[in-house]
Amino acid sequence: MRARRTRTLALIAAAAALALAAGPLAGGASSQTSGTSAGKNPLAGNGMWIWYLSRSSHGRLGAIAKKAHAHGIDTVLIKSGDGTTYWNQFSPAVVSGLHARGLNVCAWQFIYGTKPGKEARVGAAAVANGADCLVLDVEGQYEGKYPQASYYMSSLRSLVGADYPIGLASFPYVDYHPALPYSVFLGPGGAQYNIPQLYWKDIGTTVDTGYIHTWVWNRIYGRPIDPLGQVYNRPKAGQIRRFRALAMSHGFDGVSWWDWQEAGKRQWKAVGQPVSPAAATPYPSYPFLHLGSKGDFVAWAQQLLAGGGYTVPIDGYFQAPTQSAVYAFQADHGLPQTGNLDVATWGPLLQNKPLAVRWTTGGAVAAGSSGRVALPPPKSAKLPALRNEIPPPGKRG
Repeated sequence: MRARRTRTLALIAAAAALALAAGPLAGGASSQTSGTSAGKNPLAGNGMWIWYLSRSSHGRLGAIAKKAHAHGIDTVLIKSGDGTTYWNQFSPAVVSGLHARGLNVCAWQFIYGTKPGKEARVGAAAVANGADCLVLDVEGQYEGKYPQASYYMSSLRSLVGADYPIGLASFPYVDYHPALPYSVFLGPGGAQYNIPQLYWKDIGTTVDTGYIHTWVWNRIYGRPIDPLGQVYNRPKAGQIRRFRALAMSHGFDGVSWWDWQEAGKRQWKAVGQPVSPAAATPYPSYPFLHLGSKGDFVAWAQQLLAGGGYTVPIDGYFQAPTQSAVYAFQADHGLPQTGNLDVATWGPLLQNKPLAVRWTTGGAVAAGSSGRVALPPPKSAKLPALRNEIPPPGKRG
């Protein structure tokens, strides 16, 4: 795949070099070969996140590859940027060195939404340096920032292309964060892969309960889920194995782990031990939305309704106009007319192509040639988070 992407990467490299020229770069199941092929999930298998390369097997590529292969790690995800700052640890030499040692290498970037255009150029620079995929770490700083999310994703896609593999790593409990623009990052033109940060021990729950909550609220966005588990803070080995077994029973392509430098010997061993799919089956439910519901998940449902031709505001508030659209949808599909988005309704609704939206800061404007409807941020963008189910990003990012 890397040979086939040479020309594309050269173009991206040229664009990224021009974009970054104004300022210096600063840095603070496993048998896959390096690189990814068209349509193949670069996050399949077992992945390990690297925060500081120098603190992960002392940054020695041979030692990293040896440890990765010994514990069934297919992909390493190395931090490549923090906001508008590129981290030089994600270099072509590191990427090619790990590729040569049989590992896939993805980049990850923590983004804030203060300067989304510059952040997008930092992300594109990592792609130019050979990343097999780019993962966006999006947390509390992005809550409410719909126009910035739209601008970041459109800018990034213009630099790396519509098909380049991108993942979103964010809070796992979508309902706790009604103003976080999941629907932008996982919607049309967004990331192809959803990587919820399911740190069950820090959340204070069991692996099984964490999976149920995460599965129910993330599946509505229609992207493959590849959950991110924890090996920091000394979780029990049995919990790590259970996390992997549940991923298999859900049919997920892969899992990954935060993070290399904080994992102990017992955690490393559990990551690589053989496991079988859990006997548990995925919890057969969806979010129950009704009059009074509000949040990004409502805005997403409204995009799905609008994409199917139903007249509905896209404001993140489930009020009478949205209920009327749901009634009409249910009638057209022979469903019980409850007016609620329930399990029976979500299945057919998710077959709709969502209306593509470009969120703007200046109110509704002409869609132009992009084919996207331009709207001001939804009213739900002003909602506060219910709480943070995982520690603040300062500890991890």
